[in-house]
Amino acid sequence: MTRRSQAALAAAVLLLSGLLAGCSDDEVPAPGRARIDVDTPELRELKAAAGIEACAPATGEPVDGGLPAVTLPCLGGGEDVDLGALRGPLVLNIWAAWCGPCRAEMPAVAEFYQRYGDRVPVLGIDYLDPQTGPALELAQKSKVTYPLLADPQGDLRAKGPFPAAVNPPTFVFVDADGTATVVPGGIDSTEELVDLAEEHLGVEL
Repeated sequence: MTRRSQAALAAAVLLLSGLLAGCSDDEVPAPGRARIDVDTPELRELKAAAGIEACAPATGEPVDGGLPAVTLPCLGGGEDVDLGALRGPLVLNIWAAWCGPCRAEMPAVAEFYQRYGDRVPVLGIDYLDPQTGPALELAQKSKVTYPLLADPQGDLRAKGPFPAAVNPPTFVFVDADGTATVVPGGIDSTEELVDLAEEHLGVEL
């Protein structure tokens, strides 16, 4: 190696060392979760226009085999809800605006609530969905009026009865004791959801 090559190599090493020294942990922000706002004036207007009901906080205690003690915000503003405190009979519908089967089944879920919501309430969870505006527009188009929560960061994953990969659409049937049963969604009719509710909740509709 010539002296000129040695000098060039030494200069490159010094430059690289200086760059690395400037990249301290104090100067480089740690990566964080993207913030998705589920409560804005625009979303509140969409929610009101759709006639979607307010979220109601639950008061039960978490139980073995029940929903996890995860608190989710109400989509479009309102009370947060601790899932672990929910009691049934109750149908949870996990959906997202980007999910084709969710869009297809949502009118049937809305009709189920209109018919039987006084006996078996429905609670929707908009899951891993950054499209909060289109989500509420879809709910309005589908005639959804039952309360909607939001889980934009996937906090339900691998907690309680949920697998590491939660794939919308998914139903969760919560009985009077708080025990939760997870069932794949994708129903074709309201009658199909009636059958599932009777099977997993022990009700007659």
